[in-house]
Amino acid sequence: MLRATVKLCCGIAHDHLRRLPAACPEPAGDASPSQFSSMDLSYITQGETALQRALSILQQHTSWQAETMLDAGAAVSSTTLPGLGKVFRAEVVLAVPVARLHRELFEKMEQMPQWNPTLSQVKVLQRVGTDTLVTHEVTAPSPGNLVGQRDFVSVRHCVRRETAVYLVGTTTHVELLPLQEGCIRAESRLSCIVLQPLAGDPSRTRFTWLLSMDLKASATVLLGVGQQGVCILAGKCTFLPRMGTPNSL
Repeated sequence: MLRATVKLCCGIAHDHLRRLPAACPEPAGDASPSQFSSMDLSYITQGETALQRALSILQQHTSWQAETMLDAGAAVSSTTLPGLGKVFRAEVVLAVPVARLHRELFEKMEQMPQWNPTLSQVKVLQRVGTDTLVTHEVTAPSPGNLVGQRDFVSVRHCVRRETAVYLVGTTTHVELLPLQEGCIRAESRLSCIVLQPLAGDPSRTRFTWLLSMDLKASATVLLGVGQQGVCILAGKCTFLPRMGTPNSL
């Protein structure tokens, strides 16, 4: 049951990444606010608010409880925070540069289903400047339809601070996108991936991921797939070491 739910989230395939070019362009900043509509500015604000919330979690002395060490080499821990509930954190060092990870996880999101069979569709509904996206993602059916298909409507925002890249996401509402037949509309309360070049070796990346989700599942279903819920993080982390040899933090 746990492994079925593990594949709810996206990941990166080794064969796909090996075909990436040696370098990727630097992310450009968003254009002048005067070029955006009020809705565009709302999406940017949602992204910035999610970033500030994530930074607060990363910077405060939160008591994290160890959950497990995945086969991928990622250490997973969790905590419970007001307004978010349970928040998971995964950490791993990857032998892949920041630019490549940024490209796959943000710039080329719509191509995820080509190499990630756990997703049936990823669509960018709107681009706001170069650093903010409104996306719709649909998971593929899980074996035995244990949890059932979920779809997510999210604002995704990219920010570069010094040498680190922050990829944040949070649930949003799009009036023109009704509930999808056969799917349950789940929510990403907060997602924040931090990509930092490893000190002394920029060809490696220190990867940190915060995740808080509401799958809109009953307590019975959640208990059936594993009380700790660590499976939500494992979906991405299962693929991560295929980018290169992972190193424990």
